Amino acid sequence: MSWQSALACWILRRQFRPETLKPRIDVERARALTAKRVWSPRVPAGWRLRELYGPHDRPLRGEWIERAGGKPAPSAEPTVLYCHGGGYYFCSPLTHRSLVFGLATRANAPVFSLDYRLAPEHPFPAALDDAIAAYRKMIADGVPPESIVIAGDSAGGGLALATLIALRDAGDPMPAGGLLFSPWTDLAAAGASIRTNDSRDPMFCGAAIERAAKVYLGDTPATHPYASPVYAELHGLPPLFIMAGSTEVLLDDSRRVADNARAAGVDCEFEVWKKMPHVWPLFTPFMPEANRALDGAAAFVRRVTNRATNAAQPASAMSIV
Repeated sequence: MSWQSALACWILRRQFRPETLKPRIDVERARALTAKRVWSPRVPAGWRLRELYGPHDRPLRGEWIERAGGKPAPSAEPTVLYCHGGGYYFCSPLTHRSLVFGLATRANAPVFSLDYRLAPEHPFPAALDDAIAAYRKMIADGVPPESIVIAGDSAGGGLALATLIALRDAGDPMPAGGLLFSPWTDLAAAGASIRTNDSRDPMFCGAAIERAAKVYLGDTPATHPYASPVYAELHGLPPLFIMAGSTEVLLDDSRRVADNARAAGVDCEFEVWKKMPHVWPLFTPFMPEANRALDGAAAFVRRVTNRATNAAQPASAMSIV
């Protein structure tokens, strides 16, 4: 564990975790605090940021990070559709630029960071509808599905997985893979790590997870497979790559998905990183472990979008990093 990751955990425990100990979710306060703390990195040399905001009926509402002078989604190269985290009720593509920029440059792939609608103004299934529409729009614009990886972190990781499941159920052509950083996949908060890691997680208390889920769910049952994909059948999905920290209260949200995926015959790589905070790749380039995690994520993107290479890759077991 680097001193940078230790410092990040110390800051989270002092500044973020106390908010999750409060008895209710304050959506406006969470959004305001996040807006104050946003640090927007410079656009990498040789790349450009193309913002596509405006009405929420735009299928691709968000922002592209793409090579300068290139097309927004080169048809012959990997492309990533990214879903940011934030409990489905706060954060945005702006808050996640460090991770998205780092992934794009390492994978040498354009990334579209989706600005999906947020709860409670737009509860389930608004975010899922937006992610599905974005994927279909990318294909309509000429991006081959086998060149796309759907990725996300935390709530966005759960959303990415739910999008894969919904696309499979609808008979859409499947993307090349799914990349999930500390995904939130169980809005019923039934995983054992909600309790066993309650005092170890520097970012969340276990009780906050169920409270946050209610903001997004509305009247939807917490075990609905499109809201909580840990309860979904996972057969027929493309390869998955999941990373989570060993002390996260959401660790079992990843562990159970990995187990279910392998049982369903899905190629699933699952890495547990010792003492890493929730979605630590956000701390790139400051944290060495964040940089290494994005290196591995980029390698996955390149591997699964290369069909010849992917066909030769066996499913791997869980590893401890």
